[in-house]
Amino acid sequence: MKKKYYEIKIELMEVEPTVWRRFVVPAEISLDRLHDVIQIVMGWQDEHLHEFNFGKHRYVEVINDEFDDKETFLEGTVRLNQHFKKKGDNCIYVYDFGDSWSHRLTLESSDFKRSEDDFEIWCLEGERACPPEDVGGPPGYEEFCKIIKSPRNKEHASTVAWSNGLQPTGKKFDPAWFDGDMVTVTLYWYARWSRPRKLD
Repeated sequence: MKKKYYEIKIELMEVEPTVWRRFVVPAEISLDRLHDVIQIVMGWQDEHLHEFNFGKHRYVEVINDEFDDKETFLEGTVRLNQHFKKKGDNCIYVYDFGDSWSHRLTLESSDFKRSEDDFEIWCLEGERACPPEDVGGPPGYEEFCKIIKSPRNKEHASTVAWSNGLQPTGKKFDPAWFDGDMVTVTLYWYARWSRPRKLD
C-alpha cells in the first residue's frame, strides 16, 4: 500500500498576530512522534508537559494518579490517522500546563502528493517566531513584546538582555523572525535519527 502523507496547519491560539506553520508528516505518525515534530516546527524546547485533545479523547506522555478518567490514553499508543480522516479534521495540542500554550492542528490535505526528492517530514511555510519558554503564556508574551519595543520602558534593558540568544540570530528577540529552511533541516535530521532500524 502506498504511504500517505498529511499536510497540517498548526496555529498558536490567543496570540496576535498569529504564529503558524504548515508542515507535512506521514499519516500514520504516532502522537508521541507528532509531539516531537510540533516542538521542532514551532520552536519550543520540550521543557514542559503536553497533551493532545481530540474531542473527549485526551492523549498524554505518561499516565499517573492524576488521570482518573477513562478517556485519557498514552500518546505513543495511537497514530494520527486514527483521528484525522478528512480535510478539516482538527485537534488541540497544549504545551506547558503553566503557561498554557494552546495550538490548533487542522488537516488541510489527507493525501499530500510527495515527490521522491521530498523529505519524510518537512515544513512548507510559516510566520512569526515562537514565544520564549516561561514568558508567562499569551498575556506574558504580549507584555514581553511591548517591553522589547519600548526603549523607554524601565524593564527594556533587562528584558532585551534576557532575550539575547533565544533565537539562532543571537540578537535581540524578533517576534517576526522565522526560518523555514532551518526548521526543515532540523526535521530531516530528526526523521533520520528516529527512523525504524531493521535488525537481524
